[in-house]
Amino acid sequence: MKQAASTVFVVRPARFGFNAETAESNHFQQAPSGLSAAAAEARAVAEFEALVETLRSRGVQVRVFDDTPAPAKPDAVFPNNWLSLHADGRAVLYPMCAPNRRTERRPDIVAALGQEFGITEVLDLSGAEAEGRFLEGTGSIIFDHEHRRAYAGRSARTEPGLLADACARLGYQPVSFRSVDGRGQEIYHTNVMLSIGPGFAVACLESIADAAERRAVVDSLTETGHEIVSISLAQVACFAGNMLALQPVGGPVLLAMSQSAHDSLTVEQRQQLSRHAELLPLPIPTIETLGGGSVRCMLAEVFLPEN
Repeated sequence: MKQAASTVFVVRPARFGFNAETAESNHFQQAPSGLSAAAAEARAVAEFEALVETLRSRGVQVRVFDDTPAPAKPDAVFPNNWLSLHADGRAVLYPMCAPNRRTERRPDIVAALGQEFGITEVLDLSGAEAEGRFLEGTGSIIFDHEHRRAYAGRSARTEPGLLADACARLGYQPVSFRSVDGRGQEIYHTNVMLSIGPGFAVACLESIADAAERRAVVDSLTETGHEIVSISLAQVACFAGNMLALQPVGGPVLLAMSQSAHDSLTVEQRQQLSRHAELLPLPIPTIETLGGGSVRCMLAEVFLPEN
């Protein structure tokens, strides 16, 4: 299975804003200062539209769905947390930690994608919410599709038992660890400190405090042929780990990231990454600051076979 998708789906925000329910575990979120809710929403929509236009201009197939105004879903712009779509035709629905994010799961979006692509089975893990167990999609899990491995940082949003169950059902080998930020706080989602593309991995190894776990991650990545581009905790704070490799039809591999992530990279890191993909910075300052997520979180890959 290929690692970089040619098609993604995104959700145009209708009620974007600071989500107090998720801020407890997402230390990347910053409450708005001097910015009205209406202004923040307008800026987020403008950033979203520019991102879609840029991706499409570079040959990426982008399917856009509109968020519904009610109920309010401040994080709807991050659909990768509730759905993953696999090359074997399976769609996976994930259990979400924050109650006000659970309404982001949209059967109508799954049905619409099923009209265009082949969905053979919907694997619904969302029932684990009733047990207080969570696994937030490709925020929690970084899939190495080619080598059938699934990397995940254990956290309040990534329960190891549920990870093991999902991997068993999908046929992936789990590689789990615990990662923390510069203040020793648990990193809420794996995809802010690790990104895997074809032939490379961007990883904040210093965030994995346990030496044995860190070595296990390094060994797994290197034995599967990935060049590791090591980033710092300071770069993680700029969302440098939150990148996504995309494969436009007939074009070079693109590495989508935010402008802030791109600006935080050193010249050497950019050179390393440029050997594998063309770097594509996308400015989303409002979405990053208030939402605490970046470009990768906005893009849900579609690996499904076409009908």
